[in-house]
Amino acid sequence: MESAEIRRRWLSFFEERGHTVVPSASLIADDPTLLLVPAGMVPFKPYFLGEVKPPFPRATSVQKCVRTPDIEEVGKTTRHGTFFQMCGNFSFGDYFKEGAVKLAWELLTTSLADGGFGLDPDRLWVTVYEEDDEAERIWRDVVGFPAERIQRLGKKENYWSMGVPGPCGPCSEIMYDRGPDFGVEGGPAVNDERYVEIWNLVFMQYERGEGTGKEDFEILGDLPSQNIDTGLGLERLAMILQGVQNMYETDTLRVVMDKATELTGVRYGAEHGSDVSLRVVADHMRTSAMLIGDGVTPGNEGRGYVLRRIMRRAIRNMRLLGATQPVVAELIDVVIRTMGEQYPELETDRKRIETVALAEEAAFLKALKGGTNILDTAVTETKAAGGRVLSGDRAFLLHDTWGFPIDLTLEMAAEQGLSVDEDGFRRLMKEQRERAKADAKAKKSGHADLSAYRAVADHSGSTEFTGYTSNENESTIVGLLVDGVSSPAATEGDEVEVVLDRTPFYAEGGGQLADQGRIRLDTGAVIQVRDVQQPVPGVSVHKGVVQVGEVTVGAPVQAAIDLNRRRAIARAHSATHLTHQALRDALGPTAAQAGSENSPGRFRFDFGSPAAVPGTVLTDVEQKINEVLARELDVQAEVMSIDEAKKQGAIAEFGEKYGERVRVVTIGDFSKELCGGTHVRNTAQLGLVKLLGESSIGSGVRRIEALVGVDAYNFLAKEHTVVAQLQELVKGRSEELPEKISGMLSKLREAEKEIERFRAEKVLAAAGGLADSAKDVRGTALVTGQVPDGTSADDLRKLVLDVRGRMPGDRPVVVALFTTSGGRPVTVIATNEAARERGLKAGELVRTAAKTLGGGGGGKPDVAQGGGQNPEAIGDAVAAVERLVAETA
Repeated sequence: MESAEIRRRWLSFFEERGHTVVPSASLIADDPTLLLVPAGMVPFKPYFLGEVKPPFPRATSVQKCVRTPDIEEVGKTTRHGTFFQMCGNFSFGDYFKEGAVKLAWELLTTSLADGGFGLDPDRLWVTVYEEDDEAERIWRDVVGFPAERIQRLGKKENYWSMGVPGPCGPCSEIMYDRGPDFGVEGGPAVNDERYVEIWNLVFMQYERGEGTGKEDFEILGDLPSQNIDTGLGLERLAMILQGVQNMYETDTLRVVMDKATELTGVRYGAEHGSDVSLRVVADHMRTSAMLIGDGVTPGNEGRGYVLRRIMRRAIRNMRLLGATQPVVAELIDVVIRTMGEQYPELETDRKRIETVALAEEAAFLKALKGGTNILDTAVTETKAAGGRVLSGDRAFLLHDTWGFPIDLTLEMAAEQGLSVDEDGFRRLMKEQRERAKADAKAKKSGHADLSAYRAVADHSGSTEFTGYTSNENESTIVGLLVDGVSSPAATEGDEVEVVLDRTPFYAEGGGQLADQGRIRLDTGAVIQVRDVQQPVPGVSVHKGVVQVGEVTVGAPVQAAIDLNRRRAIARAHSATHLTHQALRDALGPTAAQAGSENSPGRFRFDFGSPAAVPGTVLTDVEQKINEVLARELDVQAEVMSIDEAKKQGAIAEFGEKYGERVRVVTIGDFSKELCGGTHVRNTAQLGLVKLLGESSIGSGVRRIEALVGVDAYNFLAKEHTVVAQLQELVKGRSEELPEKISGMLSKLREAEKEIERFRAEKVLAAAGGLADSAKDVRGTALVTGQVPDGTSADDLRKLVLDVRGRMPGDRPVVVALFTTSGGRPVTVIATNEAARERGLKAGELVRTAAKTLGGGGGGKPDVAQGGGQNPEAIGDAVAAVERLVAETA
C-alpha cells in the first residue's frame, strides 16, 4: 500500500466516524517555544491547554513534522528520520480511553477490502502504563486482546506530558512484531527493534506540576475534561505494509535513493557506509523540500540553520558517494514529484523551492572551497609546529562557520596525516547545545505567565476588534494587570496591561505595528497606551501607564487611537501590498513575501530572491507602484472561506496560520492578499512611495526598505537640496552630475595609482643597497633592516623577494625586513633553498620576530609574514632573528 493511500484511508476512516478533517499545519510552528512542528498534536495545543475553545469535539489530521535532535543517527537505524508524517485522531471532552482503543483496533485489523490496514492481530502487542488498570481492562475485556501480549511499563515509556506544567496522562502503545529476523522474542519490554511502535494513544486526564525529566513531576489532580491525543507514524506503517526492512525503503524515500544511485553510480545494498549516505541523502532532501515549501529559507539561526544543516549534510554525502557536479536540482525534482500527490502545494511552488535549494547548494559548494583553504592552512600550521593533531577549536570553527561536518574534517585531515582533537570539538559542540537547551527551557517556562490572560479570556471571552470601521468607541475594562499580576485597580504612575471587551486598537501582527492612543474613564482617569499585543489568541492586551487618576476593573471607558499614527501605518501597509505585487510581476512568483514591518511612514519588505535585484528593475518596480497610486484604485476588504480566497488567486504569506474564514484585501485590479491589517480606502491616499534600496538579509532572502507619503516627500526634498549643492560645486546641470563626478573620481584614482607607483619604486630602489649590506652569520648571508614607515605589507614583501633574488643562489640567504604601518610593526622574512636545507624556515623565523613584537605570524618555509603591537621592539626582533639564524645554521 502506497503512502498516499495510507493517508487517504486514515482520514476517510475517522471522517466517517464523526471527526473533522483538519489539514496539516505549516512546519513553521505557531508557537514561540518551538522552531518547527515536532508532533502531530502541536496545532491542537491551544485546545489542550485551554487557551482556545475547540471548534469541534473530534478531529483528525496527517501532520507534517520535523525533528532533528537525533540527526546523527539518520541512516544508521531503521527508524530515525528528520521528516515524518504523524496521523492523529483527537477528542476534546468527547470519547475517552474505550473509544480511542476501539477505533485504533478497528482501523488496524479491518481488512484491506473493507477500508482498513489489514494487519494480522496475532502480530500486535500492547503496552500500558503500569498503574493504568482501566486501559488494560479495556484491551483485555472489551476488545478481547490476549492478556499475555499486554505489557505494563513505567512512567518513562508510557506516560506523556509537554515537559511543563499542564495536561498529562498515561499512554497505551500498539506494537507490531516484525519476526525473529529482527531479534529475540519477549515483547516490546525486551526488544523495541523487533516489536516496533506504530501507534501511541495518549489519555489526557491529569494536570501535572513543576518538575524535570519524564518522571520527576507531581500529579496535581484531574483535568476539567478528558481528552485524547493519538499518533501513528505513517512511515512506520508504510514500512510494515510495504514489506521493507526500514523506512528509507518505503515508496516516498526509495525513489530519492534510486536517483542518488543514478547520479553517483553507487548501488544501494553494496556496502554499509554507502548505504548510510544514500539514506541520509533521501531523508534530508525530502525534509529540505518540505521545509522550503513551507517558507523556511537557509540561514545561520533558528529554523533557517536547521534547513541549512540538513541540506549541507545531504550535499556532502553525495560528495562522499562520488558526485562531482551539482545534484540538488534532480533530487528536489524527485521529491516534489513523489510527495506532490499528498501535498499539491509542492508542485504549485516548485519554482520557488528549486530556486532556494539551488542557491543554497551553490553557496555551500563555494563555502566548501573556502573551508578547504582554511583547513589546509590549519594543517600546514599544525605540521610546522611539529603537531600531529588538529585542534578541536579549529574543527569547531570549520563546522560552525563554514558548515563542515566533523566527519568531513576528520577525513580531510587524515588524508594529510593528521588526527583531530575530537574530544575538544565535542566539548565545544556540547557547550553550544547546552546553551541552546537553556534558551529552549527558558522559552518553555513562558506557559505559566499566560495564566492571567487565559483567566480573562475564560471569564469575558475574546476582545471584539472595531478598528476596521471606527477610531474610538465606548468599552469596558474586563481585565487589569499591574506588574504582570491581576489587580482590581491601578493608580497614577502604574505600568498596566488592560483588557477591554471591545477595542479600536490594532494589536501588533501580520507585520503591522500596534496602535497607540488613550483610554479615558468617566472619572477623568487616563491611560496612555504605548503597545497592544495578543499573548493568547483573541485577547488584546493594551500596555501603557496610568497618567491621571485611578483605573478599576469593570469601569466604562472611551478608547481612542492616535489617528495620525494609524493613517501613516495604513499607508505603509497598503504600500507593502503594492510592492509585493509589483515585485512578483517583475521577478515572478519566487519573489514571495518572507516577512515585513509596517510602521508610520515607512516599511520594510522581505522576499525570496537568489540574487540582488538589479537597480533598473527596482526603478521599474517603484515607477509601477506610483503609477498605481495615480490610478486612484479603491481598497476593499472582504471575509470569505479560505478555499474561496484561493480560487480568487489571493496571495498568502508563507508561515502564517489561517483559519477557515479569512480576510482578503483587494486593491483594484492590481493586488489581492490575505491580510488582517488596516489599510487606506484608495491608493491616492498614499501620495508617494520611495524605495530606498534592497539588500541581503540571508541566503535567498532580500529586503527592500521604503518611505511613504510625507516621509517620502521629505526624503526627496533633502535629496534635491544635495543635488543642488553638487551642481554648484561641479558647475553643471543635474543630468551632467554622474558624468562629471565619475570623471573626477577617475582622475583621483589615476593620481593614487601614480603615487603608489612612485612609492613602490622608491622602496624597491633600496634593494641593491640592502643586498650589499648582507652580514655573514656562520656561513649564511643575513640581510636585515627597517624600511620607511608607511610601507605597505605588499610592498615590503616585494622588496624582500627582490633582495633575495639579488643574492647568490649557491649560498644560504635569509632576508628579514621590518616597517611600521598604521602604528603597528610588520615583518616579512624570506629564505632561499640553500638556507632551507640548513633548517632555516621563514615561518619559524617570523614567529620568533613577531613574538618579540608582541604579536604573531606564519607562512610557508620560503616566505612568511607577521606583525605585532610594539614598533619600538623592532631592534630587539632583528636581534632575535639573528640569534636564531646563528643557532640553526
